[in-house]
Amino acid sequence: MIPSDDRINYLDHAATTPVRPEVLEKMLPYFTEIFGNPSSLYALAGEARYGVDESREQVAAVLGARSSEIVFTGGGSESDNLAIKGLAALQAHAGGHIITTAIEHHAVIHPVEQLEKRGFTATYVGVDSTGRVDPEEFAAAVQPDTFLASVMLVNNEVGTIQDVAAISRLVRESAERSGTKVLIHSDAVQAAGKLSLNVDELGVDLMSLSGHKIYGPKGVGVLYVRRGVELEPLIAGGGQERQRRSGTENVALIVGMAEALTLSESERPASRDRFDRLATRLIAGVNERIPNASFNGNDNPDQSSGGRVPEVVNFSFPGVEGEPILLGLDFKGIAASSGSACSSASLEPSHVLLAMGVDPELAVGSVRISMGRDTIEEDVDDVVQALASVLEQLGTFPAAQV
Repeated sequence: MIPSDDRINYLDHAATTPVRPEVLEKMLPYFTEIFGNPSSLYALAGEARYGVDESREQVAAVLGARSSEIVFTGGGSESDNLAIKGLAALQAHAGGHIITTAIEHHAVIHPVEQLEKRGFTATYVGVDSTGRVDPEEFAAAVQPDTFLASVMLVNNEVGTIQDVAAISRLVRESAERSGTKVLIHSDAVQAAGKLSLNVDELGVDLMSLSGHKIYGPKGVGVLYVRRGVELEPLIAGGGQERQRRSGTENVALIVGMAEALTLSESERPASRDRFDRLATRLIAGVNERIPNASFNGNDNPDQSSGGRVPEVVNFSFPGVEGEPILLGLDFKGIAASSGSACSSASLEPSHVLLAMGVDPELAVGSVRISMGRDTIEEDVDDVVQALASVLEQLGTFPAAQV
């Protein structure tokens, strides 16, 4: 229930974001007057094709890539699946070895698990208590039959940043010693608008992005595929996207995705200090008002040495599950989540928190607060007050501490 006299305090930007007015404005003509099929030859189709081509160049500019290396997909999950299954399908021998981490999004973990049922093998490298993987441990998992390593850039539940550049370098060095070639994929869905996505600096061969995490539309994503990397398409048909993803291009969504990514990247440097201040205020407020709260993730805000993105803050509260906390917050007009929105209906503890060593009974009481462009200090103060009030009502700590 949303209180009728108040706006909703939306603090679940890691789940999805509203479409920006500027993005919607650029999309609208492609729903109406510029409606042609980009694959056709007449002038109306050419206008639509120009929109796709311009969008491809916009995305490439943000990634420091060639426009020919940009594949538009139906979302981040499809991009992850295309990268993993598309490479696996072209292995010369049945099977092969994949390295990933224990805290990946399910759009990476589940495709790898599916491949394991088909004879592939996988190593799920663990993380420390902050959610960070050791690059040397990750690279040490390379085997002679390893063909793919997949590691996310920013974790969607706790905001921890992985040192993808170091992992890429060490994996390649390890692969060279093993006499094999390993391609590097990164799920960067939660990193867009927060960190640099320069593919050469990161050292990745494939990278997944999603539109609706950056104030663009749902139902559209990007897979960066470095020149020379071959993929078996998941969707066969007319051969669009250079034979890598068939289907008539959804021009309006593609245009919206590219515009949202461009705007997010242009605003990224100026937004860092503001989000740092908001996160510091939020964490201090929770620790002061709710003494038994447990912060999940990397408490180092220095992104130059790894750390975390400040937009995502995760706490656990002992003695209570996340669902009643979220319902209590919702009643007060605050939207938050218990982890990944894609699995929020599950009553199981977060696989991310379990991999970090969080006790299962504590992990089920986790709440993720993820801030966005419109989040202000009053929103942070409101959620701290609301959390304290809800937890008091649930009987998890004495009223005197509220």
